[in-house]
Amino acid sequence: MNLQGCTRNAEFQANEPGQRKGVAGARLVIQGPFHLEATVRILQRRPANRVDVWDRNRYQRVLTTADGPVLIEVHNRGTITDPDVRFSVQAGNPSAATRVWLEQTARRVLGLDQHPASWQTVAEAELRLRATALALRGMRPPRFAGLFEAFASVVPFQQLSLDAGIAIMGHLTDRFGEPLEHEGHRYRAFPTARTVATARLEALRRCGLSRGKAQSLRYLAKAIESGELTEAAIAGMSTGLALKHLVDLPGIGPWSAGVVLLRGFGRLDVFPPGDVGALRGLRALLHLRAGQSLDPVVKRFGDQRGYLYFCALGASLLKKGLIHPTSSFAARSELPRIQGGSV
Repeated sequence: MNLQGCTRNAEFQANEPGQRKGVAGARLVIQGPFHLEATVRILQRRPANRVDVWDRNRYQRVLTTADGPVLIEVHNRGTITDPDVRFSVQAGNPSAATRVWLEQTARRVLGLDQHPASWQTVAEAELRLRATALALRGMRPPRFAGLFEAFASVVPFQQLSLDAGIAIMGHLTDRFGEPLEHEGHRYRAFPTARTVATARLEALRRCGLSRGKAQSLRYLAKAIESGELTEAAIAGMSTGLALKHLVDLPGIGPWSAGVVLLRGFGRLDVFPPGDVGALRGLRALLHLRAGQSLDPVVKRFGDQRGYLYFCALGASLLKKGLIHPTSSFAARSELPRIQGGSV
């Protein structure tokens, strides 16, 4: 396993309210800026997300490992501009090898190996997106933890609102996710492909899935569990080929394939087609008239167009007060100077 980007087994002392003292942790090397809250909120989509937890300015989640369920925690002891990101195991007993995998998974989920300069520059130059881009400065496009999680985080949302999709995913997690108790709180891991592959169709339907979605999800779980469908194979494909491959799978259309590539594989050159929520949010941000095309803006973002999806979601979460804008954490002098601009 690759240890790049991880400083292992560093001891740190708490220096902020609510931090548990004497917890062994690792410093996750990252180049600033990094807005942890914005990244986690966009990962969650809604606070009701049972798996990805934002609590006391910390990200927590349970991951299923060969050593049993493990609760990890990530927090930033530094600032958005100069982050000091720490990883720790809060519950569970992972081996050294498993701990490396846990740290690498945290890096993947939080987008720590991506740098926002490329899409941030384009977004700030887009006059009507500038305020949102500055408020989200340091947000990293998050990713789902694995291939099955990507599919299972997309299929329930097909033709439904975010809130309805999150509710169904919560029922799936409560029914099929492995539990872990810690400090009086009951956490759950995301359901594994193996668990869903062997589930009865009616049990899946009782979680709120239609028959078609339940069949599709169980088929995908079986294909992943058997090795017929692998993350490595899809990752090795070009974006165009991967989209064609995914839409050939039962229950996966162009929108689902786009979201799986964007949120599961970090393909920022994908803007999920027909995403009603993202399109509505972008039209509002850009003050576009009914029927006015988004194509010119999408074209200006080029192979970073997927950032527009996260920008639209981030704007809605900013409006709900679920993300604190970067300016509330950093002095104005820390904000980048903007040169130029376009409509």
